[in-house]
Parts: sequence; C-alpha cells; structure tokens
Amino acid sequence: MSSLILKCRCSLLWKRSKLQNGLQRLQSTMAVLGIETSCDDTGAAVIDGTNTVLGEAIHQQTREHMLHGGIRPPLAQSLHAENIHSVVTSAMQKSGLDFSDLSAIATTVKPGLPMSLLVGAEYGKQLALKHRLAFIPIHHMEAHTLTVRLTNQVDFPFLCLLASASIIAARYLNLRMLRDYMDLSGGAAIERLAEKGNAKAYNIIGQKSPLSAYRDCNFSFSGLKSNLDVIVRQLEKEHGLDGDSPLELPLLQDLSASFQHAVCQHIVRRTHRAMLYYSASVSPQQQCKTLVVSGGVASNASLRGWLDKLCSSLGGWRLVCPPPQLCTDNGVMVAWNGLEKLRAMRGVITDPAIITDVQVQAKCPLGEDASQDVAMQSIKVSKWIKA
Repeated sequence: MSSLILKCRCSLLWKRSKLQNGLQRLQSTMAVLGIETSCDDTGAAVIDGTNTVLGEAIHQQTREHMLHGGIRPPLAQSLHAENIHSVVTSAMQKSGLDFSDLSAIATTVKPGLPMSLLVGAEYGKQLALKHRLAFIPIHHMEAHTLTVRLTNQVDFPFLCLLASASIIAARYLNLRMLRDYMDLSGGAAIERLAEKGNAKAYNIIGQKSPLSAYRDCNFSFSGLKSNLDVIVRQLEKEHGLDGDSPLELPLLQDLSASFQHAVCQHIVRRTHRAMLYYSASVSPQQQCKTLVVSGGVASNASLRGWLDKLCSSLGGWRLVCPPPQLCTDNGVMVAWNGLEKLRAMRGVITDPAIITDVQVQAKCPLGEDASQDVAMQSIKVSKWIKA
C-alpha cells in the first residue's frame, strides 16, 4: 500500500512539474510588439515572456514642433506616417524575431491626438490582420501607469501620479529661440535652466496655492501660467524686448527655477491628499503604500526630490519611478501593457472583424473617478515642506 501511495505521489508531482514547465515555456515564448503614436513620438518595441526588451526603436519630433512653438497635429501625423514603417522594422530587426514569432500586436488607440493615433492604430491593425495575430488596444495613460512593473516589484493596489509635460511655460519664455534648448522638450528645457536659477526670485504662486479652496486631488496650472506670463511681459518691457526674443541669463534661469518650484509645490500638495485618502480608504491588509510617478514629468529630478521627501515624511511610503528613458512616450510601455493584458487575457482581440472596427479616442477616462469621494472626506493638508 505504501509503495502504491509513493508511486501515486511521484506520478502527481511529475505531472505537476510537467504542467509548470509547460506554463513556463508558454510564458517564455510569448512576445508582443508595441506601437506608440499618441502624440509626437513614433515608438515601437518587442518584449518577450521573460520581461526582456528584445528590440526598441523611436523617432522623436521634438525639434520640428518646438520651432512652431507647440505641437502641430497635421505635422505630427505626417511625420508618424513617414517614419512608422522604419521604426517598427528597426524594432523587429533588433529583436531577432519574425512576425510569426509574435503572440500579439499592442497599439495605443486612446487617448491622444486623433490624427496621430490613427497612424499607429491602422498600421497595428493591418499587421495583426496580415500575420493573423491577436490585437490589443492600449490606453496610453494605463501604459504609463504600469511601466514601473517592468522594472520594479510593485504590487496592486499602488498609488500613481501621472504627470505629462506642458511646453506652455517654454513658449512664454521663447526657449525655442535658444540654440542650446531648441532640441529639448519644454519641460526638459525648463528643468535645465532651473538648475542654475534662484527658485525664490519670483512669486509664481501668488497669494494662494492653486485650488486651495477645493479639497480634492485635481490639478490646475492655468493660474501659474498666467502669473508667469504677467511677470515675463513686465520684464520684457523693462528690457525693451518685443515679445519674440528671449530674456537673457540669469533672468531665464531664475524664471524657470521659480516656475518649476511653484509647479512642484502644487503637485506635492495635491499628491499629499491623495496619499492620505489612500491610507484611509484601502484596508491595512491590502495597502502597498507605494507612490509611483510616471509620465514625461516623472523624469524631473526636482519633482522626484520633493515627492521623495513627502514619502519620507509620511512614513512607510516608498517612491518608485521608471527609468527616465521610459517616462516619456515609447514603444516599450505599450508592449509591456500588452504583455500584461495577454497574460491576464483581458482586452485581447482575435476576431478579424472586431479588430477592423477598433476606433481611436481623443479623450478617455482611466478607471473610476473618486474626486467626489475625496472631496467629501475633506482631508486637510498641512504645509509640511518649506518653500
């Protein structure tokens, strides 16, 4: 009898081991091509089931748009159409895979500039149909949110601050006219100038912090931009400039540092409330207490420093950010989001008719809006950090 039981156990263990090996082989053979064209960067990447980026390529349009003072949708669409084939081909060649080796095509379809989204969506859908692959529509902001799980151990539920750059301040300062900054995005140009500036030189915030009367986690930068514009116009008048020429250093450095300081203060205060809401709303057994910062602005060293100090002040929290190269728009984040969906079999489309009917969306919410619930709790945020 004991011999029979031993044999049964050995047989069961062997079958279980065989099943686990089979699942591991299935995961390792997974491979997803991600395509990103939501705004002004054309990106593509291939990731396999071992979470390895096999190949990546990107074409950035920053300089072309900065010369116009902002992103021009028709120009962005034209450049996407011109470069998408070479970008995807490059990523595939670097990966060493053929399309027959892929499990799915993941493509950003929302939200973003419709004219830009259309280029990537149609290209991705045609690839999926041509090579008989699954198609995975990707939410751009969800991809940014989950990118950190490719590089760090982050469990659900975590709190994420999605911060995308704005070039409005750079436009007010005419940074596109400066040779050393014309190839940088607005946010990157502001950050570089701010490194040598005096953050207390100008009061960009004004009398009250933005949205100080509203106890939710929403952001508003319109007041900060308006205050910056007033100060810049006054300085231009004092220095006899016509509004089309940039101010000289160190004025630009001080303005950049002051504006960046004001933006960081605003973001930190609203994020502080979100962290307090998380602690009060999520059961202690489920709390991860990880603040993830992703999106273009997540690469800003000053903002990271402020948020790291915030996490330390609250105790038990940790700050996690993707590597800077993965904070801006890229194909890796799309491929990774596709791989996570493929593993969970969520949002994976295999029916050719349904793939063909996938549409792009300029605006799209992400998850459920908890703003009213946050406001109802009326969470007060102390001025814990000195200006």
